[in-house]
Amino acid sequence: MKKMNLTYFAILLSIFLLIVTNSNAQVGIGTTSPDPSAVLDIASTNKGMLIPRMTTVQRVAITTPASGLVVFDTTINALFYYNSSVWVNATPSVQTRTNHKIIKSAADLATELTAGGGTKYLLTTNTLYEINGAVSLAFPIELNNAYILGRDTNEDILVRAGGTIFTGTTGGSVKGITLTAPGGTVFALSGANTENLIFRDAIIANSGSVGSISGFGLIFKSVVQYVGNTTGITYSNITSLLLADLGWSDSNGGTYETYTGTFTLIQKVSGFMNANGTVVAIDVSSNPTVTNGVLLSTAFSGTSTQFINKYTVGTFAGYNFTNAWTVNCPGIPQESDNTASANIYYNGGITTGFVQTVSNGSELNLTGNSGSNTTTAVNMFRSTSPQNNRITYTGKKTRTFQINAALSVRGNSGTGDYYAFFIKKNGTTSLVETNSLMRVNNTADISSQSISGTVELAPNDYVEIWGQRLVGSGTTSITVFSLNLSIK
Repeated sequence: MKKMNLTYFAILLSIFLLIVTNSNAQVGIGTTSPDPSAVLDIASTNKGMLIPRMTTVQRVAITTPASGLVVFDTTINALFYYNSSVWVNATPSVQTRTNHKIIKSAADLATELTAGGGTKYLLTTNTLYEINGAVSLAFPIELNNAYILGRDTNEDILVRAGGTIFTGTTGGSVKGITLTAPGGTVFALSGANTENLIFRDAIIANSGSVGSISGFGLIFKSVVQYVGNTTGITYSNITSLLLADLGWSDSNGGTYETYTGTFTLIQKVSGFMNANGTVVAIDVSSNPTVTNGVLLSTAFSGTSTQFINKYTVGTFAGYNFTNAWTVNCPGIPQESDNTASANIYYNGGITTGFVQTVSNGSELNLTGNSGSNTTTAVNMFRSTSPQNNRITYTGKKTRTFQINAALSVRGNSGTGDYYAFFIKKNGTTSLVETNSLMRVNNTADISSQSISGTVELAPNDYVEIWGQRLVGSGTTSITVFSLNLSIK
């Protein structure tokens, strides 16, 4: 018995000595050539390695874990390591949407139909509805500040035959889809100024009407194509209406865009409006109140007899908009304060002229005796001539004008007398830089006077031609045969 124990002890001692002897050597499992950089090299093509597995409770109960200690937490199903102070989840986090819904048919909107009382699809606020394919709707959608997204406008389509696609009082976001309402309406929205609608990268096609949107705080449409719609859209009482890169092809009919009511801002830039025959591109004939209107770089083309149904008040002959607008688009007249201009001229007989009585040193408005200087206004834009020998600027912003005037004058008496002719602003400020002098050399001679200068005019400021006798005595007179005044 003692012999067997001694033998057993010898075997254990041999194994221990072998382990100690190789404690600093590399270990390979499944390989006889472990990598030189590894203490332990495990090779396998059909098996993995299991590290300690434990619950969260067991993991956090480990006493004084070593920095770098690794375990697998079976409660969380994640790999953890200890970084000398806290346990760190080493499994990459994967974020998933909790407010995302894919819509392949109207049946996928059953919950929303119930929420809408069976008469509309009431979307869930702050939820993304991804349209996948063509979806035929039996009821209208209320956006309810949700998001509708399509991946391909050729494939992702909302269809509502004979009805309305979007209704209600709330806004939201719609992007990347085609909307079509044959015999129906795309938009029938009427919301408060706290509501916003973002609509972009989309197509509206083959609908009875694009519809109407009113009362919103912000409407932003960008990169939208309109094709084959019977008539367009009416915007009413919107705080900020922003339209960018909208394309209206000549396959549309009726009136493309109508603005009614009150707007703080309408800004329409780029894109095109191709209209033929009796089709109207933009209608402002209801005289909407617009604080700031901007219409830039939108190309108007086609055979339309009237691209713009113009304002019926507050505009000028040959133009379409009020002075609240800046318009610079190919195909329609340019309109802005920078292009304001006016011209007036004496319309009496050129061989008789009108007589102006002059006293020495007195500045006189060249209106003629008893108002005999009658002038005609031509080429007026953002300006008026409310009385003879006056041009009034009626733009919205202060700007600097070039002034030009011309006179043909004869001194009727007082040979050797000197006269000055100049421009006066608002009847009070003489623009001395515009002075033009005349000396009466012979009472039979007619002198031609040229006046030029610049002047800054605020809205409703006006300019006139005035004269003054500088040298002479008593009361004399001059005859003005022609008079012309222009600003630009």
